[in-house]
Amino acid sequence: MTAHLVLAAVGVKAFYLLMVWLASAIAAAELSKRKGYGEKWGLGTGLLLSLIGAIIWIFVPPKPDSPWRQRQQRKQAAEQAAHQS
Repeated sequence: MTAHLVLAAVGVKAFYLLMVWLASAIAAAELSKRKGYGEKWGLGTGLLLSLIGAIIWIFVPPKPDSPWRQRQQRKQAAEQAAHQS
């Protein structure tokens, strides 16, 4: 009876760690895609480095023609247009 309870407790912890691992891989892939490096680079770092991989992609600078930069440029243009009118 106690062996089943110990295995169940380990299973729950493993499940939560698996979910954190997969969520960090998804986050790293999305960040790298938006910053113009492609989804594969972020997915690789997210799977190999887990949560640290997603944190790394927060600090990686975006490429000049990436969606990340384009969004920043559109936001700045909208703010300038709002201040001029």
